[in-house]
Amino acid sequence: MKTSDPLGLACPVPRTDADRVLMGHGAGGRLFAELFDTVIGPPIGADPVAEDAAIVAVDGVGVVISTDSFVVTPHDFPGGDIGSLAVHGTVNDVAMRGARPVALTLAYIIEEGFPTAELARITASAARAAEQACVHIVAGDTKVVERGGADGIYINTTGIGELLPHAVVTAAGAEPGDAVLVSGPIGRHGAAVLAAREGFVFDLRSDSCALAGMVEDMIRASGRRVHVLRDATRGGLAAVLNELAHASGAGIRIEELAVAVPDQVAAVCEVLGIDPFHLACEGTLVAVVAPEAADDVLAAMRARPEGEGAHRIGTVTDSPAGRVTARTGIGATRVVDMPLGEQLPRIC
Repeated sequence: MKTSDPLGLACPVPRTDADRVLMGHGAGGRLFAELFDTVIGPPIGADPVAEDAAIVAVDGVGVVISTDSFVVTPHDFPGGDIGSLAVHGTVNDVAMRGARPVALTLAYIIEEGFPTAELARITASAARAAEQACVHIVAGDTKVVERGGADGIYINTTGIGELLPHAVVTAAGAEPGDAVLVSGPIGRHGAAVLAAREGFVFDLRSDSCALAGMVEDMIRASGRRVHVLRDATRGGLAAVLNELAHASGAGIRIEELAVAVPDQVAAVCEVLGIDPFHLACEGTLVAVVAPEAADDVLAAMRARPEGEGAHRIGTVTDSPAGRVTARTGIGATRVVDMPLGEQLPRIC
């Protein structure tokens, strides 16, 4: 069948059951775009170009709000667990609108029989992550479902932040000539979770961390010249770049060799036939900035541990609109596609 193609990437999408939700619908790729465009978005009047967070004016003050749910398996992985991941993911989504996160809610859906000691450990991990990110957990909820109904535990978080002065950051903000920056190597979270899940012996750790402090330094260094911020979570770098190109009506051209892929991530991808551009990151962001601000923003990123590997990977172009292309190591050009669905389910 043909999708309604809200991302301008028309192609036949293989479907085994067009009337049912598939695992791939939760991946942030083309299947999710189809589901949002045809089923979820119309009843609530939502813009099909969804931001990571919304800006709401409260008494003239810009308040940023975001919500997210976490179903990662296994619950523990090298570099984090579902508790810290929930905090980092939501804090980062708030920060991607140019905001300082200030508060979180934390809600659990717990399967009957889940060990209370593990619940206490996950909660302590979330609390530490919140303290390190300088946010307060201010409200929450707990629900318990029957055995087999929740794979142990799921977590939902909602984050609230205050818009930073001089921040005008939106997914549609990329302009031709802008520099495309990445804060570090890609694919570490997805590869680390996969390795833990499958029992692979790789020296891998998730990049899961809070990025709000670095974002604040970037905004302070360049003000309104930071046009776009996105953390490269579901669907990885490929999904984020395609979303930004589509939202902005511009093209994005990257240098494939400029994208840092750790050797261990590349090894996992080679074994399983996965494109590292499709692997989730949980502590790596993409920034699109005015060209004259690129050096200042890179300096601000590299001054922090979470951004010490920051580098420029490409440029926003006039055309082809809505497309992402990469120049390969041999000088050829390839299209960087939006992922169809979830190659690795339950990553976040």
